[in-house]
Order: sequence, then C-alpha cells, then structure tokens
Amino acid sequence: MAYAEGAPAATAAPALHDDLDKLLQVLPPFLGAHLEAHPRRSELLEIVLDLGRRPEARFASGTYEYLSDHEVTRDELEAAASAVGDFGSDNRAGVPSTLHRISAIRNRRGGVVGLTCRVGRAVTGHVEMIKDILTASTPVLFLGRPGVGKTTVIREIARVLSEDLGKRVVIVDTSNEIGGDGDVPHPAIGAARRMQVPDAARQHHVMIEA
Repeated sequence: MAYAEGAPAATAAPALHDDLDKLLQVLPPFLGAHLEAHPRRSELLEIVLDLGRRPEARFASGTYEYLSDHEVTRDELEAAASAVGDFGSDNRAGVPSTLHRISAIRNRRGGVVGLTCRVGRAVTGHVEMIKDILTASTPVLFLGRPGVGKTTVIREIARVLSEDLGKRVVIVDTSNEIGGDGDVPHPAIGAARRMQVPDAARQHHVMIEA
C-alpha cells in the first residue's frame, strides 16, 4: 500500500459476503421467501426451528422475532436436515460452499427435533484491526460470546497471512466452521490450507499432522 507523506493511509471499507440465499434454500419455502426481503437481513444471526414451535429469527443486537404463526413440523425439519451436508459426531453440518453452520438437537432415538441455523459471513478489508496480531510472535487467544466475530477475524487473519504476506498457513478446522463445508475451502481463507477433523476427539492428531 502506498502512503502519501504527511497524510494518513487510506483504508478500504470492509466488504461483507454472506451467501445468505444458499442458506435460505434449505429452509422451508415460506421462511426463505420471508427472510429474503427482510429489512434486518444484514443483522440476521440465527434461524431457530424447533418441532411444534414457531420459527424464530435472532439478530446480532440480541433481539428476536417470530417469523410465522405456523408451527414447525417434523417433515419440515427432516427436509431441512437432509438438504445440508452430513452431520458429524458434534451434530453439526454445513451448507456446501458457504460458511453457514447448522446444529441439530435430537431426541433419545436420534431423530431431529430442532435446528439452529447460524449465518456465516466473510468480512474482508479490516486489516487495520488485526495488524498488530499479524506481526506478533506469540500465541493469540480470542475470547467472546457467540456472534461477536471471533471466527470472522480468524478467517481474515488466515487470508492476509497467506495471500498478502505470503506465509504458509494451515487451519485445523474442527467443525468446518472456519473454512466452510465441503472439500474445497471457502475463498474467505485466501491461500491458507485447511485440514478437516473427522471427530473432535482426534483434533490433537490432526494438529500433529498439520
């Protein structure tokens, strides 16, 4: 980046990519049509589907709203669960080629009685926020409540280190939350390589391989 003497460096505005349309395709049709034009679409954090209850949308501000008076049926839950990737031992799955995550709640017989659909977003262009981390030589721990952007920052670090700084970067992706679901990692991690973890109990083995 070029700097003009005596002037502050220009900083590009962050760009947001959410692929939300692909998540809406796995939801019951009446929900997808409603959320596609929702005025708070950009703030959407989670979509919650529980058997026999009204579907909810939860937003980053901590508020929520019911999306319909219609109660979620078993057929609708099973259709949504079958439309995503395979669920792992942690009862999580993803929408292929996106960063969206879906967690299942099951009954004692293993049937799906609830789904939490977390909206995954890639934010590029906020390098200034993490610049000091990129040059640090010590381990870093990100700590915060769900939805504040920990994973988003990790993706941007991986992208900048691997592309802009030419570093060799490997991500050990326990539940495909960082690099997205499917065999090809999401472009949000740049040129970083991603190693998937078949079972959370084997995470340390994959870290040794990495």
